Amino acid sequence: MTNAQVTALQYGLIGFLAVWGTLLVPQLVLQLARYGRPRLRGLVTSAAVVFYACMALAVVFLPLPSANGRRLEQTVQLRPFQWIADIHTELVKHGLSAAHWFSTQTFQQAALNVLLFVPLGIFARILWRRGLVGALAVGATVSLAIEITQLTANFGTAPFVYRIFDVDDLMTNTFGAGLGWLFGALLLALRGIPSAIHAQPAGRERIDFAQTR
Repeated sequence: MTNAQVTALQYGLIGFLAVWGTLLVPQLVLQLARYGRPRLRGLVTSAAVVFYACMALAVVFLPLPSANGRRLEQTVQLRPFQWIADIHTELVKHGLSAAHWFSTQTFQQAALNVLLFVPLGIFARILWRRGLVGALAVGATVSLAIEITQLTANFGTAPFVYRIFDVDDLMTNTFGAGLGWLFGALLLALRGIPSAIHAQPAGRERIDFAQTR
């Protein structure tokens, strides 16, 4: 992890504390008015969503460039799966064998793009009750919004375009959302297993009792 990424995460944490501190009191007031007591599950859920949003935005957009910073030679990449070719180029550049593909910066960046959207897919399944198609649509929409923001230099607030509009990012982000949806579905399925186990003996006892009569 680079120093720039560490700095971005630090700003994301600061942003989370600021946003969460602002939302906490109104949420507590609403919970007390509606339920008569604070609900820990609701507080943890909203904190998780805010934390993810702040950290993801920080990773995607920070650090901002200075006015005299280095411009990008390429700002748009529209060739699908270009990252695979970039891995080969990086291996050749550093004189590495194909067995070291997982250690390339290109692969690690692609993996991070996937992991970045896994929590969004989990939220789509568990919190928002979306199907797989809905989760993929959410992931693709959020990713497209990010890419457009980057292409427009944060809608003109940055001195120049400092992140590439990359179709591969759209694909890996959307795949990450789908992967997160599957993980969320698995969690829900595992959570339902104990209930099924406890319910089964009770049903058998009623059947056995009916047979003895």
